[in-house]
Formats: sequence, C-alpha cells, structure tokens
Amino acid sequence: MHKVELSYLLTAQRGKDALIRNPLMDLLHAVREQGSISKAASAMQLSYRHVWGALREWEQTLGRGLIVWDKGQRARLTEFGEKLLWSERQAQARLAPQIETLRGDIERAFASAFDDNTHVLTLFASHDAALSALRDQTSQHGLHLDIRFMGSVDAIAALNAGRCMMAGFHTQDLPSRHSLSAAAYRKLLKPGLHKLISFAQRSQGLIVAKNNPLRITGLADIPSSQLRYVNRALGTGTRVLLDDLLRQAGIAAQDINGYASQEPSHSAVAQAVASGAADVGLGIQAAAYEKGLGFIALTQERYHLVCLKSELDSKPVQALLSELQSQAWQDTLQALPGYGGKPSQSNADINTQSGKVLSLRATLPWWNYRVKKTNLKLSQSQPQDLDPT
Repeated sequence: MHKVELSYLLTAQRGKDALIRNPLMDLLHAVREQGSISKAASAMQLSYRHVWGALREWEQTLGRGLIVWDKGQRARLTEFGEKLLWSERQAQARLAPQIETLRGDIERAFASAFDDNTHVLTLFASHDAALSALRDQTSQHGLHLDIRFMGSVDAIAALNAGRCMMAGFHTQDLPSRHSLSAAAYRKLLKPGLHKLISFAQRSQGLIVAKNNPLRITGLADIPSSQLRYVNRALGTGTRVLLDDLLRQAGIAAQDINGYASQEPSHSAVAQAVASGAADVGLGIQAAAYEKGLGFIALTQERYHLVCLKSELDSKPVQALLSELQSQAWQDTLQALPGYGGKPSQSNADINTQSGKVLSLRATLPWWNYRVKKTNLKLSQSQPQDLDPT
C-alpha cells in the first residue's frame, strides 16, 4: 500500500479545483481534459519536456502505466490512470468538510503572522498551573504563549542560550543567601543582564491521598514511617525546594523511600499518589485538588519570570506585562487553588504585583557583597576575588 504525505502552499487566492493539490493528479486531469501532452503542458504553463518527464517518472515510481503512449493518437489515460484519478477525487469529495476545516485552521494560524497586533512569546518554564491558565487567557487577546515546561534550572539555561525569550522559575519567599536555591540560581542569573518579573505567589506542600488516611502531618513523618515518596526530576525547582526543606528539617535524603524516583510535573506526582503508586509527594495545591487529593501546605513561594534586559521593551514582553497587570488576570489567579492565599508577613500580596519588574538583588538577595572591614585586608598590589555569598 502506498503512503500519503500532505503539504500546502501559501497563495494570494485559492484555486478553484481540488481542496488538496497533488501534482500527479493535476497532470492526469490536464491530459484527460486537453487530449494531448503538449496542450496539457500549455494549460498548466509548463514545458512539454517537464510534463512528459514527470509522467514517465511517476510511472516508474508506481510501477504502472498512466498514459497510453500511441503516436498519432489522442493522449488518454490508461485504465489504472483513470481509476487513480477517480479514487483521489472520490476521497477528496468524502473528506471535503474535514479538509475545509483543516485548511481554515491553518489559514487562521498564519493570519497571526500578518497581524502586527498579534505577538508570540516563547517561554520555557517550571511546571505551573497558573501559566497554563495564563496561556488560555492571553490567546484571546492576541498574545500566544509558546510554553515548554521543564526544570527551572534548565529553563534559565535555555534563556541564556537564546532558545527562548523568557523563563519561569520559583523560590521560597525571601530565600536565604546560603540556601540550595541560591546555589542553583545565582550562577545563572546576573544583575544588569536579566530582568525579573513578578508572576505569582503559590503554596507548595505534600500531596497525599484523599482524606489523608495515613495521617501525614509533615516531612518528618516520611522517613520515620517509610512512606513511599515520589520525587521530581533533577534540575526542577521543586527538587531544589525539597532538598532545602530536608536540610532545614535535618532529614537525610537517603532516609526518604523513593527519593531517587523522578516525575516530570506536579500533575504526574499527583497522578502517582492518586493511582496508589506512591503515598506522598511534594507539589502545588492545584495539582492535588485537580485529582481530588489531600494537601498539606509546607511553604509559600514566589514564581518568577525572567528575561534578558535587552528584551524587556520588546512588543511580546510588553504585551505580557500588560496582561499580567490586568484585573482579568488578577481574578483568574485568585480563583486558582493555592494561588489566592494570604500574603506573607514580610510582603504585600505578591499576586497583586504580577507583571511588575522587580529588583533582582532585592528580591533574590544572593548578590550581597557586605564584608566586615576588620576581615578585609587587601593589598592594592595583590587584589583578591570576593565570594558574593
């Protein structure tokens, strides 16, 4: 059985014939209508040599004759040629509604490329429910978010490599300069090169079975009872957060049954718990509620967007900032489970700051060069590097 590949052309106006054009079928139709190879070539504005050679090549490819090549006789299709043309026209007639819908969808997609008020922004980001909601909302206002979910570390690395316009990552609210988050992100983000954009405040915690039958209260319960834990992949912000929380609680990673497991998203962690493959995992409240599971809040964190300073004034980024600052987005954010909670004690409501450009140094205080003068003994002739931690 021969295989079919579909293709399309961008033209100023549609042709009046077949919905999907095929060069062989066009040749066969022209030969049958015109009665000669030369007239068919003229009607198609092609050379005789081109049409003759193409028909011969198609005969070799298909292993069947297409044209009755009798000298001095009117050119006509072979029985196989007639059947082939009829079959193709029948298929197009049966599939006309679907073909027309597909063609319309493609035309609408390309229309955005010619609309100066429509923008596309490529965003690599840590998995987040609010970003999915944002993508649905912005698409109605001429901003198309091309989002690829991946680990926070990988997302920022992709931004620095020029593979996306913006990256999304998350940290605990006011993270310590000595945290694992600082170690992971400080080397990737540079004041003066990057611009930080406030996006959302969300709750991270333990995703457990419905009604929490194992009576889990916090991280301390996991190693003591050998619960089956489901972890996120290396390079994800949630994996970094877990390691920070474990270190703060004095819990060793090797004491967690399932620490080496890896799931690509919060939804995958929730699915593992819902299916009974695991007892508990760290994730966002929205993922737990989506699966009808229980949730034990552990910490509030900020979800940040970041772009290069040179892209801040670009039309796609400005369109995104405008959308984030809209009341419609505030309403959407407040309705998401785990995103509309109370503000932290040290900050105003982070969600109302969505779309605001923030100070990288103030928000992520990892670039503090304060050094006690009594410990600073530098010779002008022998300068030394200072550790910014």
